[in-house]
Amino acid sequence: MYFYNRLSIKSQFRLRSHFCNYIYTQIKINMLKQKLSFLLVFGVAFAHAQKVTFTEYDLKNGLHVVLHKDQTAPVVAVSVMYHVGSKDEQTNRTGFAHFFEHLLFEGSDNIKRGEFMKIVSSNGGQNNANTSQDRTFYYEIFPSNQLETGLWLESERMMHPVINEIGVKTQNEVVKEEKRLRVDNQPYGNFIAEIMKRLFTKHPYNWVPIGSMEHLDAATLQEFIAFNKKYYTPNNAVLVIAGDIDVEKTKKLVESYFGEIPAGEPIVRNPAREEPITKEIIDTAYDNNIQIPAIMTAYRTPGMTSKESTALQLASDVLSQGASSRMYKKMVDEKKNSLQVGSFNYTLEDYGAYITYALPSGAVKLDTLLRDMDEEIVKLQHEVRKVRVDDSVADYLLEIVRATREHEDLRVGVSTRGALTMYRAAQALAFLGGRDFVVPDDLKSLVGPVLAHRIVGKSFLQAGEFAAAEAILRDIVDRLEVPV
Repeated sequence: MYFYNRLSIKSQFRLRSHFCNYIYTQIKINMLKQKLSFLLVFGVAFAHAQKVTFTEYDLKNGLHVVLHKDQTAPVVAVSVMYHVGSKDEQTNRTGFAHFFEHLLFEGSDNIKRGEFMKIVSSNGGQNNANTSQDRTFYYEIFPSNQLETGLWLESERMMHPVINEIGVKTQNEVVKEEKRLRVDNQPYGNFIAEIMKRLFTKHPYNWVPIGSMEHLDAATLQEFIAFNKKYYTPNNAVLVIAGDIDVEKTKKLVESYFGEIPAGEPIVRNPAREEPITKEIIDTAYDNNIQIPAIMTAYRTPGMTSKESTALQLASDVLSQGASSRMYKKMVDEKKNSLQVGSFNYTLEDYGAYITYALPSGAVKLDTLLRDMDEEIVKLQHEVRKVRVDDSVADYLLEIVRATREHEDLRVGVSTRGALTMYRAAQALAFLGGRDFVVPDDLKSLVGPVLAHRIVGKSFLQAGEFAAAEAILRDIVDRLEVPV
């Protein structure tokens, strides 16, 4: 603290800017991950977008297959998503799913150790993988004449991956270094973990995918083999192929490469349910890597398949996406009490978390930032409560964006990603849910509890306070109910 205070004003500003840019980037990365799946789901209803046609079917072993033909460019994407994430781990063996994201690149009976990536790159492709609390996702992008290469690689990964001591030891060190780089030694690197362990006390969302290094160190080879046998099976996976393909020929290739892989045992999940949060919870988490305090609030929300989850994404676009969003314009541009402010919908399968955050400018108190964020949330609640949303829902929601972006050009082609996302998503809601969306009268009774049933956090130098609360933020655009 003494070191920080004796810096020149110019140096302090640079230091603050560095850390602000970092947390902003990290949060944007999380948001983009969430938006990717969101846009893929709702893209079919965009007013001016092409209709996405696809073929889907199941193999006898339970593998769900989705094929989409797009000859815009001579490329093809091959992806496999396994329905396994950190929520499927035991409490004393956290980090397994993310560990397997790395381990299953070690090779197979027919792919030598260390050759997987070389095969991809030597055939003009690129690949990557990621893991969440709910799923593990692998993909390759190749020139379309290398479709069969992609199918072979993923079938090898699924059918007979090599899991041995040398691979486990190697990837264990890789994961440890990743955790040190991206979490332990990064400013605000633990903020999601700190939020989740307070937001979920019973459900396995209590921990994040990176898991515990001590748990990985203590695990035996047989435990890793058993985890693979249980979860990385065709009946627990979805194969998606999109690009310059011949659908009928691709079906034959899929059958050839995946049809003989044996199905695994059915997976039964009975995750613990959380009790409603009935009062505010305030806590503090310390981060030795930061010089700027942060205040964060988190609300436990419905899972990603609910309409509430989609509504919260729309709320984020209005509140904090872009320099003309309501929170940013008010707190960063006008009042200048924040270096950064934002909100995002962290969507997961069973529950979600709606998170708001702010970093103060100068000596501004964190309570001030919290009050300003809350005012914008409540304002949006009241606006939506007054409106009947019918088949002009897209125009209405876009008008909200216009009200906060009057100095920006909303024409297509200008940098208005937030506005366009809002507009397209709104149309998707109208398209998928019917023509008459109404905001029910009982929304009025929810406005009061929004500030009373959450956890409020304050943070100080080298400290971040995190808040968590029940599904109150559905109020923001909550319950855009479709009449039965």
